[in-house]
Amino acid sequence: MRHSYTCRWVSRGLCLIFCCMVSIVSPVEIGAVTLDECITEALAANPDIETYTHRIDAAEARMKQAASSYYPWLTFSYSYTRTNNPPQAFMMELNQRRLNMRSPVFDPNNPDDIDNLRTSVGFKYRLFDFGSRRLDYSMAQQGAAVSAEQRTAMQNQLIHQVTVYFYSVLQSTALVSVQEKSIKSLRESLRVARERYLAGTSLKTDVLNLEVKLAQAQEDLIRAKNGIQLAVAALNMMIGKDRVAGDEIQAPGLFREVPHLNEYDADDVEIRAEMKMIEITVAIKEAAAQKARREYGPTVNAFGSIDWDGEDFGDYRDSYLVGANLEWNVFTGFYRQNSLAEAVADLRATRAERRNIRNQLLLDLKQSYLRAVAARERLDVSRKSVTSGEEALRITEELYKNKAADITELLTAEVGVTAIRTRAVTAYYDYLTALSNLERARGGLVTRYGPASRQ
Repeated sequence: MRHSYTCRWVSRGLCLIFCCMVSIVSPVEIGAVTLDECITEALAANPDIETYTHRIDAAEARMKQAASSYYPWLTFSYSYTRTNNPPQAFMMELNQRRLNMRSPVFDPNNPDDIDNLRTSVGFKYRLFDFGSRRLDYSMAQQGAAVSAEQRTAMQNQLIHQVTVYFYSVLQSTALVSVQEKSIKSLRESLRVARERYLAGTSLKTDVLNLEVKLAQAQEDLIRAKNGIQLAVAALNMMIGKDRVAGDEIQAPGLFREVPHLNEYDADDVEIRAEMKMIEITVAIKEAAAQKARREYGPTVNAFGSIDWDGEDFGDYRDSYLVGANLEWNVFTGFYRQNSLAEAVADLRATRAERRNIRNQLLLDLKQSYLRAVAARERLDVSRKSVTSGEEALRITEELYKNKAADITELLTAEVGVTAIRTRAVTAYYDYLTALSNLERARGGLVTRYGPASRQ
């Protein structure tokens, strides 16, 4: 008896522990996906970011190519030649150190067939070029910086787009909840109308009108649920893979947390990657104009080689050659003049483009701030109207149950509160989206996510 009693308590305890574990590790919490997780994965998996990463690698390779001009170039060659051409045959025998002009059979006009094996190692090195190499390297280095800023600009935009689609999923989920509340309220009103009709205290049209309204609400619910799937598809597209399912993002309570709207500073545009990009581009064009001017100067090069010549394997004679030369293009058919004119015109155009881009970024910042202000004002208004609308609906439902209000008043109240809830949900997520857009216009989204943005 005692053993049976103990077993029952043990089994109850195990069941209690199991229930607690199930409640702690719920499916909602297991599958919950946060905005930061979506952004982090998008920065790692989005193909656009990968494209810009490879472009940075290519730009860095170009920079190393430019740096190669500071090193000597070495060449290796190996050749076999056979000829009876008098000058060439004469020089081959001379290089092989076996030319004997005193030989009785020596006839420079009719030489025998001569074989020559040559191994050669050569080098060349630019000693002086009026700084052209330094400018080439500087432009390549700045080109790599432009590619990095392009990726930063893309990351800033990507973070905002992921945020927009993430909030779109939450908004669609909240709108489903609005429609479900409306359907629940309409079903209750329909139940009351049917009871009143059966009791002979209301018309058949009351029931029909409520049935029609209920059908419309159910259609709206279907569209709202489809909106969730569309928003999830767009979010996964921005992430770069199927990361999120429709039931993995839980909408928070409406107005649970309303971030503060900060003022903006016009100098914020200076930290935008787009602004940094055009500043670097101007520096590249300035270097290109300097290089075009220095094309008028001479270049000085060193060169040399070590050669091994022989008639067959194992019998080689060595020789060497070293020297330096100065090259100066005195006249190039006006090529240099036109090249310089092109570089100067390109520089002036880029400087004008810099002013235009700054104005565009400043306009973007101002518009983003004004949109955020308007969204906040709409949010404040809608937040106050929700409570009033829900209370008005509750009172009208009570009056309808007590036969103190007609069906028109009930439907008007129901439509009104559904519209108010919808506007409130839209205003809430519009405000959150506007804040993200303002941060994008400030160029601060990438900074906020720190090292994750540089993956």
